[in-house]
Amino acid sequence: MRWSLTEVKAKAEEKKDNARIAFSSWAAFKEWVQVSDTALDEHGHKISGPTWSNEDLDPTPPEKRTWRWWNFVIFYWGLSFGNWTLGSTMIGIGLNWWQAILTIFLSQLISSIAMFFNSRCASVYHIGYPVVGRSVFGMWGSYYFVGVRAALAIIWYGVQLYSGSALLANMLRAVFGHNYTDIPNHIPASMGITSAGMLAFFLFWLIHLPLTAFRPYQLRKFFWFKAIIMLPAIWGLFIFCMVNTKGNIGLGHLNNTSSAKSDGWGWFFVWSINAGMGNTATLITNQPDIARWSKTKSGAMWSQLLSNPIAVTLSASLGILSTSAINNAWNLQLWNQWDLLDAIMTRYWSAGTRTAVFLAAAGWAVSILGTNIAANMIPFGSDSSMLFPRYITIPRGQFIVECLAFAICPWKILTSASVFTTFLSGYGLFMASVVAIMVCDYFLLKKGNVFISHLYDGSRDNKHYYYTMGWNLQAVFAYIVGIALPFPGFVGTLGPHVSAAAQDLGHLGWMLSFTVSFVVYYVVCLIWPTQNQKVIREMGLGFEEMSYRSIIAVDGTAITEEMEGHPDPSMPHVYGGGGHDKKHLSESIAPSTSID
Repeated sequence: MRWSLTEVKAKAEEKKDNARIAFSSWAAFKEWVQVSDTALDEHGHKISGPTWSNEDLDPTPPEKRTWRWWNFVIFYWGLSFGNWTLGSTMIGIGLNWWQAILTIFLSQLISSIAMFFNSRCASVYHIGYPVVGRSVFGMWGSYYFVGVRAALAIIWYGVQLYSGSALLANMLRAVFGHNYTDIPNHIPASMGITSAGMLAFFLFWLIHLPLTAFRPYQLRKFFWFKAIIMLPAIWGLFIFCMVNTKGNIGLGHLNNTSSAKSDGWGWFFVWSINAGMGNTATLITNQPDIARWSKTKSGAMWSQLLSNPIAVTLSASLGILSTSAINNAWNLQLWNQWDLLDAIMTRYWSAGTRTAVFLAAAGWAVSILGTNIAANMIPFGSDSSMLFPRYITIPRGQFIVECLAFAICPWKILTSASVFTTFLSGYGLFMASVVAIMVCDYFLLKKGNVFISHLYDGSRDNKHYYYTMGWNLQAVFAYIVGIALPFPGFVGTLGPHVSAAAQDLGHLGWMLSFTVSFVVYYVVCLIWPTQNQKVIREMGLGFEEMSYRSIIAVDGTAITEEMEGHPDPSMPHVYGGGGHDKKHLSESIAPSTSID
């Protein structure tokens, strides 16, 4: 939908008036912050109770399904091509340069296969991760799996903000020189950040701020921009390193495989693949939040199957070759792009160099900006809209995580909590079990059938997704078993001593958790099927047959596509500032209302 300038001005004026009226009384303010019900929620439960939907929890309506396969190709390419430092991570665990490249490709191929399958449910039914979670883990059980992801998204959002601020520091140094680097520091050293660093962080935080107002379907052009602008930044840095060192890459010092020789190549090879998958563990889990905006049922699936492994492998290879060449020629130990750009300015301080570094750093900053939005901001917005559907939509949730990311002081976490950062790097094994259960449930046990209307009914009468007191106990059991085997080894990475066998199992991490949870959930449900699975068998439904049927709400009302994400027009409504502003707030709130 395209709005004219006059319509945009009218809309802005209406929102301005609503905001002014909202602060005239407590009743008006409560009405203003509340999010409108949708038809699925209004007709979704027979008795009054908690709100189970809003426009972002409903299936994506047709007018918002704007992402075609080429949008996903651009999205995944842009997201994956910025993995410059992944190669150094693989070399750091003991691989040589060619083993690192091979392992990265294999790990990303496995990741893409997992993303392929985890995209299907959202592509077909146009629902995000939180609502898919309801169908698998139960109306109340899903709160745990959504809440954990939301908490981790806050931390990772702040960490990515802090990482990206280093590129803003490169840009500020390129423009202002010593006037930036010599800014007096008034922050204690124990905080892990300087006044100059805080300025760079704040500016990068400000760049994120306006993008919190948009839903994913509105960000297609931004991801196009990201994919285009990062290409010259990455290739430009690589070409500089090759020209400066005359192609003397110096890979001889990257042929050390001591870890593989001492531990045995078999275990070490699987460990290295698992380490490579840690790079995309979050993205695998987040697939429904992106795939739900797809125009077609397969657009989000095939598009990333090759684009992701190729882009990640190419980017990591360029990172290995570039930093290896510079480290060999300049006798340094640099692996990330912001330290490399800083070293280039230090060595070749001139107007031309500063301009080139500024442009390269800007391209890299946009890359990290896009990654942070896709991997952390959008998921938190989606999660928070389910946790508090009456008050939070995706844009509001994105604004909240923007504020919380500043509040958690990520620079303090990275400089003084090494155990905690190790935990963040390994938490993918917890999400692997979640993905395994979701994939197994959809493809093998439910044959791709989801009863949409029952995903917005939290009553005990919900025969499909209430399970046992709102929890799918079979799924919870499979989840616990899946994380139990690698968990002792994971704990060992945090400091405590564990056995060699536990370390080996811990090294299998994501793949072990996924495989065990998948198998256990399937076997348990064959022996002890859920009520939903029994109903599907009794109905004799074919694969994804429910996707072709009309949505009938719990009370028997037919929910048309035009009603998805919107209130039922046949019912009386009062609209606040957070929902569908079809009625001016002044028409529903009396001006004389006073604060209670």
